[in-house]
Amino acid sequence: MFFRPLPILLALLPAAALADDIALSSDVTTVTLYPRGATVTREVPFEMPAGAHSLILTDLPQGTPLASVRVEVDGASMGSVSTRNDFVPPRTPDTDAAIEAAKAEVERLEAALRDGEAAVEAIRLDAQAAQARISFLKALGGADGVATRDPEALRALVSMIGEETLSALRTAEDAKRRVAEADRDLKTLREDLKRARQALATLVPETEQRAMLAVSVLSDTAAEGRLRVTYTIQQAGWQPVYDLRLDRDSGRLEIERGALVAQSTGENWRDVALKLSTSRPSQRTEPGEVWPWLRRITDPDAPVPMPLVRAEPAADFAAGAVMEERSLAAKPVMAAPQFEGLSVSYVYPDPVSVASGADSVRIGLGTLTAQADPVAQAAPLSDSTAFLVARMTNESDEPILPTNEASFYLDGRFVARRPLEMIPAGGSADLGFGPIEGLQVTRTVLDRSEGDRGVITRSSEVNEEVRIEVENLTAEAWPIRLIDRVPYSEQEDLLISWSAEPRPAEENLDGRRGVLAWRFDLPAGETRTVTLSHRLKWPEDMVLQ
Repeated sequence: MFFRPLPILLALLPAAALADDIALSSDVTTVTLYPRGATVTREVPFEMPAGAHSLILTDLPQGTPLASVRVEVDGASMGSVSTRNDFVPPRTPDTDAAIEAAKAEVERLEAALRDGEAAVEAIRLDAQAAQARISFLKALGGADGVATRDPEALRALVSMIGEETLSALRTAEDAKRRVAEADRDLKTLREDLKRARQALATLVPETEQRAMLAVSVLSDTAAEGRLRVTYTIQQAGWQPVYDLRLDRDSGRLEIERGALVAQSTGENWRDVALKLSTSRPSQRTEPGEVWPWLRRITDPDAPVPMPLVRAEPAADFAAGAVMEERSLAAKPVMAAPQFEGLSVSYVYPDPVSVASGADSVRIGLGTLTAQADPVAQAAPLSDSTAFLVARMTNESDEPILPTNEASFYLDGRFVARRPLEMIPAGGSADLGFGPIEGLQVTRTVLDRSEGDRGVITRSSEVNEEVRIEVENLTAEAWPIRLIDRVPYSEQEDLLISWSAEPRPAEENLDGRRGVLAWRFDLPAGETRTVTLSHRLKWPEDMVLQ
């Protein structure tokens, strides 16, 4: 903790003009993230002598919604709070040291990389020189006049060529080895340089505009305390991400849950206590109104009065957000769910760092397990193959939240990535795990007739008969759920009758009128046939739609 006079600030803040100021630097300590938005808490300890003082906090992001700021002071009596959103703070010694250290490390690694690359190039030149010596010696051995030399001179020349060639080959081979070793060292050096540059890039550029907050405090004696500032922002959020892994033999479904966290507040969050909430304070938090409905009759020739229009209240993120946050104390391996009224929160046990404007950070929320009922589902109206569908019930106390980031795995093999709808606690869902190419489905219209049945009856009708075949070309038996439909009517004059062979196991499937489902086991290499027919009859002077 340090004390520093800020005469310029005091000139701008009349409320603090008669008090000694205490400049503080704060850090984000706790964040509660919503699907859109966040509640941010900053804390900083302070020391003060007896009397009236101003705690000056100069490092709030410029975009901080100052109207939503709430301040608590422990250890002293709190008075007025003043804010500004156009203050640029000086760099603190700690910040300067961190940036300079990061820059020095980058420069050191860049110099080491240049030296290493130059050394590799020198080794390659040694190899090239050795190859040139070898080429020269080969040419010397084949030069004109060598064969005419006396035996002693020829033996000396051959010996020299052999020794020099062997030396050059060894030099070239040694150069190759040294180049390979140097390349490995350079690879490590490049990776270190990449990490050093990333570390430098994560430091907040202190030239950015910042907001400022001044809190008047009073104590009869010297005191130590803590300043806590809480506010809501919209430049942050999280979305769930799931890996759904189905073991077909056992029917065990594992739902590995995670969260993608991102923020663009203009400052990096380092080692914050993170809570993820399913609450949505950015949306409406109250039901719509129903206004009286006045009907009247008027003279069509008279002017029409203007109707009274009442606008629905807009959602106010700041007003709807929870402003008081307690300390996070969670010690499970994964994020632990907490049920808070109508929402669920997940407390992450370890500190989390999230850079502003960077890619999303993924954190784990634990794994749910469920028993699923895998079945091959065929809908011949739209598909030529069956699909593996697992019906599961969410027997946990937590909802499975909707997301666009759900990955599906079948027996350890990746199948697809697609959105997932909400599955509330106690709710059921059919989850698709891809096509089964060996289960072929065909739907053939055998007969369709329509027309007037005679002048006397003066009625019209339509008859249709279809044949549905499911063929198992795989090497194993499959439980099949076959789905098709017949038309239905809500008019007395439109008469509809239908028949099926065999009869379906379910009618009006999941509340959908006219939708039928058959269930049967289909052994390998066999075919099952379903015949479905219907008849529509209506008066002749009516038109079928």
